[in-house]
Amino acid sequence: MRIPQGFSTVTPYFFVEGADHFLQFLAEAFGGVEIGRHMNGERIAIAHVRLGTSAVMVSAASAVFPAMPASYYLYVENADEAMLKAIAAGSVKIMDVATMPYNDRQAGI
Repeated sequence: MRIPQGFSTVTPYFFVEGADHFLQFLAEAFGGVEIGRHMNGERIAIAHVRLGTSAVMVSAASAVFPAMPASYYLYVENADEAMLKAIAAGSVKIMDVATMPYNDRQAGI
């Protein structure tokens, strides 16, 4: 399997309504840097975004690939600061920043 440079074995792919707005949100809230974009007419077919040490992909939702809910953990150096930036960029806080349990042994580390 060929893994593109800068990507991981598992790479999140967001299908969203308002892809332009979502890309702007990723930049403002989390320092996301767009590293590539392919358009299909006026529609964002795929955009690659660097978020820290990870890459994600974003596409405008369509009839074939509708917007879908998902959950992701985002590890940051300063969670309180990241929360403030995310809220300023349009996020809605659903829970306070907290230290979550994590077991390195279960993760095979």
